[in-house]
Amino acid sequence: MQINIAAQPLLALIAGIAILVVPRLLNYIVAAYLILVGVVGLFNL
Repeated sequence: MQINIAAQPLLALIAGIAILVVPRLLNYIVAAYLILVGVVGLFNL
């Protein structure tokens, strides 16, 4: 039995919980997400 979890929904869930717990993290989470999406888009990972 293999469980396949998509990365983007899991990341969104973790980020949402982190923002609720520490709202100040929002800037860092958004910046990290944008950098990650940019790198993935440039290198087609």
